[in-house]
Amino acid sequence: MNEKHIEKKREKEKQTVSAMIGIYCHGMHQRRRGELCQECQGLLDYAVLRTEKCPFMETKTFCSACKVHCYSKNMQERIRDVMRYAGPRMLLVHPVLALRHIWVTIRSKKNRMENEYVS
Repeated sequence: MNEKHIEKKREKEKQTVSAMIGIYCHGMHQRRRGELCQECQGLLDYAVLRTEKCPFMETKTFCSACKVHCYSKNMQERIRDVMRYAGPRMLLVHPVLALRHIWVTIRSKKNRMENEYVS
């Protein structure tokens, strides 16, 4: 996989997490769309930094599917809360991002099952 493809993948992941945190902040902290509270901005900054530093971007699908969790326990809980809330709402707010996320998840599970079957 070339560097340009990896960077594109990295940007898509940052775009998805940003959209999910935005949905969460709008719903839970009553912020306008596109505006984050200080707490949610801190979480987004953390998630972006982790994505930028990820050494497994070439092979992984999403952080939740990664074998190495680089988020601190506290941040893992916070991002899980965000995803639990925002995930079902993504189809309404960002349908293309949501469908892409679903497609990649299904494809990676299928590949993992095929690899386990072959082994």
